[in-house]
This record gives sequence, C-alpha cells and structure tokens, in this order.
Amino acid sequence: MKKFFQEIKADIKFKSAGPGQKLTESVGEKAPKEKPNQLVLRHPRQGPTDEAQMAAAAALARLEQKQPRARGPMAQDSIRNQVRKELLAEATASGSLDTLGTNMVPEAKEEGSTHLVVPGVYFTCPLTGAILRKDQRETHIKEAILSHFSTDPVAASIMKIHTFNKDRDRVKLGVDTIARYLENIHLHPEEEKYQKIKLQNKVFQERINCLEGTLEFFEAIGFQKALLPVPDQEGPEEFYVLSEAALAQLQSLERHREQLLCAEPVRATLARQRRVFRPSPLASQFNLPADFFNLTAEEVKREQRLRSEAVDRLSVLRTKAMREKEEQREMRKYTYTLLRVRLPDGCLLQGTFYARERVATLYMFVREALQSDWLPFELLACGGQKLSEDENLAFNECGLVPSALLTFSWDAAVLEDIRAAGAEPNSSILKPELLSAIEKLS
Repeated sequence: MKKFFQEIKADIKFKSAGPGQKLTESVGEKAPKEKPNQLVLRHPRQGPTDEAQMAAAAALARLEQKQPRARGPMAQDSIRNQVRKELLAEATASGSLDTLGTNMVPEAKEEGSTHLVVPGVYFTCPLTGAILRKDQRETHIKEAILSHFSTDPVAASIMKIHTFNKDRDRVKLGVDTIARYLENIHLHPEEEKYQKIKLQNKVFQERINCLEGTLEFFEAIGFQKALLPVPDQEGPEEFYVLSEAALAQLQSLERHREQLLCAEPVRATLARQRRVFRPSPLASQFNLPADFFNLTAEEVKREQRLRSEAVDRLSVLRTKAMREKEEQREMRKYTYTLLRVRLPDGCLLQGTFYARERVATLYMFVREALQSDWLPFELLACGGQKLSEDENLAFNECGLVPSALLTFSWDAAVLEDIRAAGAEPNSSILKPELLSAIEKLS
C-alpha cells in the first residue's frame, strides 16, 4: 500500500513538472506552457491614466475621420430614386412659376418678429427717379421710354431698341446693320441708292424689322415711307427714303449713328436704402424681408438640377478644394445682401447691395458717408478678415451674404501721422445730414 501511494505521488509530481524537453534542445528554449484547467485568481486591472485616455480619444477621432460615414440602411440606388421622386414632385408643384415669375421661399428669420431692418428690395428708375418694387421695374421703364417720344423721339427710339428687345445678339446685329446704312449715306452723300431702303428686302426684314423701335428710329432721323417703282417689276415697292432736310444735316446723322452704337439697355438701379443707426447690441441680428430670399422660376429649376447632381456626388470622396467650391456655389444662390458697418463711435451704417457686386463698391458707399472722405480706412469682416479695396472679389465670394456686419477702422499708419502732428480725427465720422436722420435699431 505504501508503495502504491508513492507511485501516485510520483505520477502527480511528474505531471506537474510541465511538458518534457528533448535532449537536442538548448536549455534557453522553453516550450509554451499549457493553461491549467483550474481557475487562476487574477489581480484587478488598474484603470488607464489621464494621458492614456487622451491619447485613445485622439486615435479614435482620427480613425473616425478616415472611415467613410454610414449612409443609412438604404442603398445608393434607392437614395437616388427617392431624391428624383422628390424633385419631380417639386417641379410639378412649381409648375405655375412660369406664369407667376417668382417663388416665395419661407422666411427663417426670428419667428414672431414683425419689425424688419429694411422694408424690402427697391430700385430707382434712371429716367424718372421713381422708387420701384421688383415687379414694377419693367412696366414703369417701358412707360417712361414711350412718354419720352414727345420730347426726344430719336433718343426714345434708341432706348426702345436696346431695352424692349431681350435678345442681345439679335439687337447687336440689327444695330450694326442700321449703322452701316447711315455710314454709307455719310460716305457717299451723292449716291441716291444709299438714301433709300427697300422695306421688303430680306436683310431688312430679318435683321431690322423684327426689332421693336427700329421703324420709329428711321422716321425720327428723317426717313419717310414712299412707294417707288422697281425695275423689271410691275407694281411699286415700299421704301424708306431719306428726306432732303435730313440729307442736308449729315453731321446729325453721324451723331445719331454713334448714339445708337453706344447705347445700353435702360435698367433700374438698386436702391441702397442707406440708413444710420445708433449703437446697439442688436447690430449682428438681421431680420430680412422675403425679397432677399426670392427665387425666379429659372433659379428654382437651377436649384433642382444642382440637387440632382448632389445625389451623384454621394459616392465621390471630395477634397478640400472641392468642398470650398461647393460652398461658394451655395453662396451664389443669393441675389442681394444687407451689409452693416460698425463705426468707431459705435454707430451703424447700413445699405443694400447685389451679392455679385465687388468689395470696392462697399468702400465707395462708406466713403460717400464720411466727413473726412480723403482718409484711408479698412473694413474687417467677422473673424478679423480684412477686406481689401483692391481685390476683385464679390460679396458672395467673401461669404458676406445674405447679410453681414463689418467693422470700420482708420488706417493705422495714417492715424499715427495725424496724432504725431498733434491732431485727432473728427469724433463725428459721418456727414451731418446723415446724423440728423439717425435711427434706433430695434
């Protein structure tokens, strides 16, 4: 029995000694230990240090940036089809835009507030000086041109040619043809063939007669309609014939030709609606009217097309340059922008601009309001970005749409020179007539 227990102890001791080792193996090489079947008590792990946690968070953030964002359970084709259905529904719903002309986008500014910082977008007629809404411009200008026929028929007919006809290429072709007629008369006053124009002539019909205002122009400069015989033709034809009185004033014909060539369409100019406000904590808050968010039918169709293209870009990785380009295109959706300039005394100068106008226009607008308009100054956008007057950048390219608050400051070098001379710039920066109409911003 004693021998039996000794054999059992020897067997247990042999097994607990671990795996065997070949005589050919070196002493330093150890075979991997087998995991014992019994449970091993483990000491509890200590939590990571603060530095380790920060490093892990940074690594996780980098990993998430490298991984593509999940697009949801829908497949790409399903997303594309869904968006196309939405675009089709929008196009159907906006089918009446071709007749109405504009689409009113719902306002997203300060719900519950009815006080607007500007009543709307208005325009000034260059002929009458009248202030017009957007939908009044074309009708008013046409009426003003037609009323001008009683005082200056030549100028009125020239304005009608360039303004009433929208196809600029067709207008240029017609104007160049009329100018050639008048040039031939001026160069060859003795040649009778240049003093008459056949109305049924193919060139006259295709280039001139199709334009509004051309017949009024011919009659205003001295042409008269007459029936004249045509060789090898039985009946007479209708011609425009230059009168003797007009032929005697060739210099006037040449002047009218130059006026016709140099004229431009009559367009209403954007009213700046210059306003001055007292210092206010509400300077950076803008409650814009719906006019700043109006989209024409063409603009709505363009937005639908851009959204369709956006679907195709879902699977395309974009570089930083591509993203910036898309952001710039997003800014171009706005037609107008409302800009405020905070002056050193805290007063605010406000004006309305086209989003595509250049930064130099804003500098001119501010300079016109200053008492010391000869002193150089700087304009700073949000974040301290300096807007250079010499840069040929538009407001929408600078991110100053549909509204923005800028800061005015005198040029530092010039200001030092003035103080070195023992003087100080005027404490009252704006012109007196503007300060007399200063308002409270609410």
